[in-house]
Amino acid sequence: MKPRVEKIGLATLYCGDALAVLHSGVGAVSSVITDPPYSSGGAFRGDRTVSTTMKYVGTEQRAAGLHDEFSGDNRDQRGFGLWSALWLGLAREATQEGGIVACFTDWRQLPATTDALQAGGWVWRGIGVWDKTEAARPQKGRYRNQCEYFAWGSNGPLPDEGVCAPGVFRHSVASEEKHHIAGKPTVMLERVLQLGGATILDPFMGSGSTGVAAVRTGRQFVGIEISPTHFDTACRRIEQAQRQGDMFRDAVAS
Repeated sequence: MKPRVEKIGLATLYCGDALAVLHSGVGAVSSVITDPPYSSGGAFRGDRTVSTTMKYVGTEQRAAGLHDEFSGDNRDQRGFGLWSALWLGLAREATQEGGIVACFTDWRQLPATTDALQAGGWVWRGIGVWDKTEAARPQKGRYRNQCEYFAWGSNGPLPDEGVCAPGVFRHSVASEEKHHIAGKPTVMLERVLQLGGATILDPFMGSGSTGVAAVRTGRQFVGIEISPTHFDTACRRIEQAQRQGDMFRDAVAS
């Protein structure tokens, strides 16, 4: 079954399975910036197989039913690692030499993610930190799980040039409106994209925050999302960002 494809200004969006779309080819990209399902949220199989709402949102948000569920989040750690190595390898094949990957994860899956990144053929370069601030959900008697991470690397040698990007990004989870259970702040993603080059690939675009960040910063974007509901949200948000960018450029030109 062919994926649905939408072209919106600087963005090309595919509604389909990431492995299938990447295998078919998405053209050449500069970098991969993505936030795949973590398959986390617990130490045991029973924990991982509950709904994403139960795993990742608080009681009040759960009761309000603010966001739709998302799929692909119930693999065990071995399955997660093998699956990640597959899509990371296919994404690397689409990435120009010297391009980077930044793959978000949490503390449970950080070791598996760094292994998978290398198994996919990338050169592992380090870890970035998303500091969610003290607004992150507290747990009594425990250190606050205040950070998520991204493992990053390059497709072969990395040129010794360009800006020096930060390694820690401090933004509250509630710093802006969320459109997805696991949505990241768009303003943070704009900062992560500093090293991204001209064309960004996100094989798990969810509600399209990385795409919005790419369009806002004048980059081309290639996004893949398996959920039709989240895909439609991404199309709407990226189209809005594209329209706002066009209006701003027209105003500057006049």
